[in-house]
Amino acid sequence: MQAMPNAFQVLSHPSLDQGGGGTASPAAQPAHLVQSTELLQGQKTIGILHNGSLYRLQATKLGKLILTK
Repeated sequence: MQAMPNAFQVLSHPSLDQGGGGTASPAAQPAHLVQSTELLQGQKTIGILHNGSLYRLQATKLGKLILTK
């Protein structure tokens, strides 16, 4: 049985490297964490503006998040 990684391991995974190098530096700091409840504030859907485009973040009945453009 494989252990679940914690949020810091997932958010600092080399595949998420914005530099394009594909490797994480040893001194890399974990990404800033925000609770989904802080973003949604009791709503099921919110709009997010990113680089001039509107995205929709939606919470499902099963507790999953869907981000669509």
